[in-house]
Amino acid sequence: MFSIGDFAQYGRVSARMLRHYDAIGLLRPARTDPASGYRFYEAAQLARLNRIIALKDLGFSLQQVGAILAEEVSVPELRGMLRLRQAELEAALTAAGARLAQVEARLRTIESEGRMSADDVVVKRTGTVLLAELSGIAASYGPEDIGPVITPLYAELCRLLETAGVTPAGTGLAYYEDVPEPGEGSERPAGGNDGKDAIVVHAGMVITEEALAKAGVTAGGTSGGTSGRPGAPSATGLGFDVVTLPGLDSAATVVHRGPMSRILPTAQNLAHWIDDNGYRSAGYARELYLECPPDPEKWVTEIQEPVVRA
Repeated sequence: MFSIGDFAQYGRVSARMLRHYDAIGLLRPARTDPASGYRFYEAAQLARLNRIIALKDLGFSLQQVGAILAEEVSVPELRGMLRLRQAELEAALTAAGARLAQVEARLRTIESEGRMSADDVVVKRTGTVLLAELSGIAASYGPEDIGPVITPLYAELCRLLETAGVTPAGTGLAYYEDVPEPGEGSERPAGGNDGKDAIVVHAGMVITEEALAKAGVTAGGTSGGTSGRPGAPSATGLGFDVVTLPGLDSAATVVHRGPMSRILPTAQNLAHWIDDNGYRSAGYARELYLECPPDPEKWVTEIQEPVVRA
């Protein structure tokens, strides 16, 4: 037999943990000295200890571990528990990967501060476009919150357009707005969250009236004038809306290469350029997706930030 200290050493656990397992009935010692209270374990009990540790590492609670070892959990139930734990671990890995990407983006931002050449930025006027779009709400304007919202929006929009027989005439274009105040029909001015970080995400694809007509779709957005605000979306009855998005009178534009999860350094360098060259931002930037191959590392996106003279 082994003393509790030796058994703990062989099992790679602490003696304190073994005492806890004894207290809750999960792993009783083979013998307890009635006079001294010392616990002694048999070598065969290492197998049970190993199972306990393995199940704990899978994320099961000690109560669940006890039920499994007591065969109170059927094989189908155990399979379901393991699949649930697998999904939880996969979700945690995805979340950790997203956080890692944001840390890397912050590091690139710090390392590249002030290194953007004036030749990288072009101030220009953008044209009015007709968009088929879907919209959703993101918790904030940060890429870590926009990504999980805009990616499925574009996947669903492409599916709906294909089903409707509407062929896009150009690339994707995303734009953003503040969430309307509760109980109001009008939207808050861009940039005025009043302490509320949530924003409306619009995932659009450039289309033409001819493509809509060819597909038998009757819809059309209304112009929002020269303010840069979009017109009211027009429902198609096919799951997506159509809107005429006015052009920007003056936009500071720069090309971002790579996945949108790493847009932060580009966006912040653009902000530095705007400030250094006598402009100020006039709203949320738009994203014109010039190239979106399967490999996100090869994406090419034009950032279009509306600006006015400071």
